[in-house]
Amino acid sequence: MTRPRILVVGAGFSGVECVRRLERKLAPDEADVTLVTPFSYQLYLPLLPQVASGVLTPQSIAVSLRRSSKYRTRIIPGGAIGVDLRAKVCVVRTITDHLVDEPYDYIVLAPGSVTRTFDIPGLTDHAFGMKTLAEAAYIRDHVISQLDLADASDDPAERASRLQFVVVGGGYAGTETAACLQRLTHAAVKRYPRLDPGLIKWHLIDIAPKLMPELGDKLGRSAQEVLRRRGIEISLGVSIAKAGPEEVTFTDGRVVPTRTLIWTAGVVASPLMATLGAETVKGRLAVTAEMNVPGHDGVFALGDSAAVPDLAKGDGAVCPPTAQHAQRQGRKVADNVIAALRGRPLEPYEHKDLGLVVDLGGKDAVSKPLGIELHGVPAQAVARGYHLGALRTNVAKTRVLTNWMLNAVAGDDFVRTGFQSRKPATLKDFEYTDAYLTPEQVRAHVGRTQPQRS
Repeated sequence: MTRPRILVVGAGFSGVECVRRLERKLAPDEADVTLVTPFSYQLYLPLLPQVASGVLTPQSIAVSLRRSSKYRTRIIPGGAIGVDLRAKVCVVRTITDHLVDEPYDYIVLAPGSVTRTFDIPGLTDHAFGMKTLAEAAYIRDHVISQLDLADASDDPAERASRLQFVVVGGGYAGTETAACLQRLTHAAVKRYPRLDPGLIKWHLIDIAPKLMPELGDKLGRSAQEVLRRRGIEISLGVSIAKAGPEEVTFTDGRVVPTRTLIWTAGVVASPLMATLGAETVKGRLAVTAEMNVPGHDGVFALGDSAAVPDLAKGDGAVCPPTAQHAQRQGRKVADNVIAALRGRPLEPYEHKDLGLVVDLGGKDAVSKPLGIELHGVPAQAVARGYHLGALRTNVAKTRVLTNWMLNAVAGDDFVRTGFQSRKPATLKDFEYTDAYLTPEQVRAHVGRTQPQRS
């Protein structure tokens, strides 16, 4: 008899934690484990703004999936673009654009999320995202190139547009991105004697009435004070009306000349969830507290793409899309897959959030560990201690810590790599959201290539 096939989709926090636990707990001949991911690394997403600002190197937060000598999971380099639940087949588009049908007995869906966009004229054509390692590296090159081009230009209008930067999204990603990149330009402009530092302007806008409301009023105000003290202009209750190559129009009527629009206004579940034809909750796949999909044996979903009931809060709440929940859900799903494999009862996921950390760069941070509100150096110590603890390998911890120490002592060299020079690099170029199939296309494709199961 062939061994049961366990297919894990996604190498984010939840997917990797699931695979690692399956490898530890399953006997070598008990099941075959396969992981679908376009990249053979786990991205530590919370530190992306520090890659964009040059504090950390890209390699330091890209944790290799193949580093362990005991790693025995088969990796398919590609992205899942459709799942036929009836035939138990996942359709994968490899990195060479070939379609592969991957049959499974148990599937764990952890494809994560994509940047949430709206029908705003010019947005996807002119905005940059902050969701992938490539985007963070590109944004760093782009921001430094704006300083280079402004320094070389004798046109005041061009200088003004190149030295204004707009970040949309007052959540953790947007706030940290604006804070870290503002520090980058503030330090870099000292190397450009022809540029007036007063021309550099950063705008952080959000349609919500508060910045990072999850932190509470006190810490939210503290974060705003830090940013405003640095000269970042914060506009709340405001969004983008339209975006162009050289200017952005706000919903309050202001027109800001800029060549840099960074969009971090939230995330939505991966489009893969829509290919299943199963029930969703605001785009996230509806699952039980055990994280299995009702009516489909052997199908589990977790992380950003699943509406996992938050039993700690109750009242129909679902777990927020945070790394903290994703990691713990990954371990619990692995236990439940093994339980299903061995004919044992599944266990529900329950975890109380341990708190939040926001690193604003330098000595500035706000944190709320276990409900205790901190700001300044104590909050920064908590934030960086949390990140070091959450990184999966000692090599990654060492690289990040070394980068922090080196940056604190030696500063930055403000070097552009030029790896993606002259290539499209806006939102629509990085997340491949048009690659997914419809449920009908999935069934038609699988029907042509696979015998249907009864």
